Amino acid sequence: MPDIKAGTQLRALIAVGALSLPACTLGPDFVRPASPDTPNYTSEKPRINGQTLLMGKEMPAQWWMLFRSPPLTALIAQALKHSPDLQAAQATLTQAAELAEAKQGSLFPALDAGYSAKRQKISGAQFGNPSASGSLFSIYDASVNVSYTLDVFGSVQRQIEGLMAEADYQRFQLEGAFLTLSSNIVTTVIAEAALREQISVIEEMIKLRVEQLTIIKQQVALGSASQVDVLAQQTALEQERANLPPLQKQLQQNRHRLSVLVGDLPSTAPAAQFKLADLKLPLQLPVSLPSKLVAQRPDIRGQEALLKAANAQIGVITAKMFPDFTLSASAASIATKVGDLFVPGSAIWNTGLNLVQPIFHGGENINQRNAAIAAYEAAAARYRSTVLQAFQNVADTLTALDSDANEVNSQTAAERAALASLELSTTQYKVGAVSYLTLLNAQNTYQQTRIALIKAQAAQLADTAALFQSLGGGWWQRADLGRELAALHKKPETSWLPFFDWNVK
Repeated sequence: MPDIKAGTQLRALIAVGALSLPACTLGPDFVRPASPDTPNYTSEKPRINGQTLLMGKEMPAQWWMLFRSPPLTALIAQALKHSPDLQAAQATLTQAAELAEAKQGSLFPALDAGYSAKRQKISGAQFGNPSASGSLFSIYDASVNVSYTLDVFGSVQRQIEGLMAEADYQRFQLEGAFLTLSSNIVTTVIAEAALREQISVIEEMIKLRVEQLTIIKQQVALGSASQVDVLAQQTALEQERANLPPLQKQLQQNRHRLSVLVGDLPSTAPAAQFKLADLKLPLQLPVSLPSKLVAQRPDIRGQEALLKAANAQIGVITAKMFPDFTLSASAASIATKVGDLFVPGSAIWNTGLNLVQPIFHGGENINQRNAAIAAYEAAAARYRSTVLQAFQNVADTLTALDSDANEVNSQTAAERAALASLELSTTQYKVGAVSYLTLLNAQNTYQQTRIALIKAQAAQLADTAALFQSLGGGWWQRADLGRELAALHKKPETSWLPFFDWNVK
């Protein structure tokens, strides 16, 4: 039978450990920084022609759907499933969360069971009698050990707080990674659409110049044009053809980038081919209030989490300067035969209390605490810098959108005027009212205005996407991204230790 007194001692120790809660938590409690006290992002109220700013309106989580392009939405859905960058960020988040959860086990007593069996030979010389014969025997030992470190000054609590803050940081890193990924896909699609439009304009101009070259050669044969006109048109034609390869190269490289962004090899081109007409410019732009930006930008929230972790580390270091209490107990049975392990008289046990009070460490603890405080101050400075950069991002994109709208309006008017001039010059040239040089200049001007308009429209679309990104992307409007990715990438319950179910929490 097990020793009753030993069992009583063991149960008493567990009870004391379970009821022993931290009397205090040393170090400063974390206080979330206040939002900047400003009602505006820019010194002057932005006025964007053609787009309306809806101040205070919540941004949708799937903000890219405001461009009303189903193929674009499908690409982002594909990236959500297959992007290795998101998978890496998700795995890092899982690692941080598991480490924080594992540390919480330090708040409870540690209970271990042990068993040993050994064959042993002793000599009389070990007892000061070399002439005595030795002895050969077996020893069997079965034991239960309990240890519990009392978190009297909150060191473990602060460590858990810091690890949970680091898990929060990884969560916002994941949100930031998805926001960057989705924004890159949108801007890459816009760039592809702009390149296709530019290539289309140049191909139209090449076709037109080929037709005009044929006409001019006919006019030379009739004596109404000179060889100089033929050479000028031939030069213009070859110049147009020379403009195509750089744009085609950019288009192919852009397609490669888009394939990689969605998690495919460059050899697997996306099925959709985008044009500017496939993307609708959002006319109403939800804009978060400045007071809410710090709670909605993933990079700011991530820096806030690091600030909280640095704050918790001050408490961890401070607690090291105070006593450390550890309770321990062990109950065991020892015998020379397996069948005698639990017979009366085979039980052994012990209980103990270990107290460690730092007295002199050459200033090590004080220096470490000062270092932790300095680390917190550095984290606070990085937080403020991130906030300032975030507000600058929003201000810059609002200013860019204002400029983009004016540029689009100007280029639209210029394109219409250039088209009217080209049509008039073409008519006049056919009747001999103007020289061929005048017609050539009109053609060049019209081509340049069309390409400039395409670039302006693409910039307006891209800066609209940049605004959504700078405002945080609406992640707070949907379910937790980490859980969504975990559900998408759930793996079979296999392991190198198959008898453990790693998915059970």
